[in-house]
Amino acid sequence: MSWSFLITSLIVVASPGTGVLYTLAAALTRGSRASVAAAFGCTLGIVPHMTAAMLGLAAVLHTSALAFAALKWCGVVYLLYMSWQALRETGVLAVEGGSRNAPACLSS
Repeated sequence: MSWSFLITSLIVVASPGTGVLYTLAAALTRGSRASVAAAFGCTLGIVPHMTAAMLGLAAVLHTSALAFAALKWCGVVYLLYMSWQALRETGVLAVEGGSRNAPACLSS
């Protein structure tokens, strides 16, 4: 084991991941109940990956290029679908063109 490996491992372990950042953001903006739900949801998101690894799906995807490509393109289609749904959203976090509170020098 080299020093560079140990330092890189320490940085990766010490830095928070996206799940931790999301959980903290939920706690700071919506309270403890939302943070517990966010932590549970992030943990639940790991379960399919863990199950696939236990069942040997990683080995199948490693040996079959066709299965890996099919799974990859299914992921692309799913991400495109989610982005389309986000753009069509009309709720609180909807994407809008203008701002009502823009300063007078910026509004037209």
